[in-house]
Amino acid sequence: MKIFSILILIAATTVFPQQNKSNPTLELEQEIKNSPIQNDLNILAYTNAVSTKKKSTGSAILYSLLLPGMGELYADGYNSGRYFTIVEGILWGTYIGMTVYANSKENDYKAFATTFASVNKEGKDETYFATIGEYDNIEYYNDQKALERNFDQMYNSPNFFWEWQSTEDRRTYRSMWSSSEQTYNDLRFVVGAMILNRVASAINAVRLVSSYNNRIEEEISWNLSVGLKNEINLPTSVNLNFQTSF
Repeated sequence: MKIFSILILIAATTVFPQQNKSNPTLELEQEIKNSPIQNDLNILAYTNAVSTKKKSTGSAILYSLLLPGMGELYADGYNSGRYFTIVEGILWGTYIGMTVYANSKENDYKAFATTFASVNKEGKDETYFATIGEYDNIEYYNDQKALERNFDQMYNSPNFFWEWQSTEDRRTYRSMWSSSEQTYNDLRFVVGAMILNRVASAINAVRLVSSYNNRIEEEISWNLSVGLKNEINLPTSVNLNFQTSF
């Protein structure tokens, strides 16, 4: 009630100026300053401006490429992005499992060759281990290369010697070698799936960022403020300001 009484007095002094030597406006202003209304009016000043910033599509793409689903999280849309993260976890689990299996098979066929073909596996490359599965011994291999006049592909007997105890042992070795190599080759498909998962996540993240930014643009920013205006030789007035922007 006190606020409304003072506002009425302010209006009255503005519409009906007094001719008295004493200045009622100055007295009223002094009363306002000494009363709780000053604080009350300040409390009425309120702003609710939308300060949310737009999201960056470049950042969303980068996050998705680093870890699928993170671009969606950045765009406040992880409900769909979590599936890309789950797929990424499955693919990484598959990759690690296949790598462990391929390494295990590689160790097995090298140990088998050492036992059943007297192979010294130190310093031998992948081509050597692929070759010994095709020929029963080094002499037969070198003879074939000599007939083909591929002398640069012949092996030095002391360092690259091998001789299978039986053709069956060689075929068993070949099967073990093929299993390991096939697993290594299949890893490329897992890596390809990881790349596709990242690309799909990035596309989805860009879509979500675009939707988010459009939603921000449609939101209304509004500002409401109430305050006293003091000017020299003029009555004190109350200002009410309301602004909207789209």
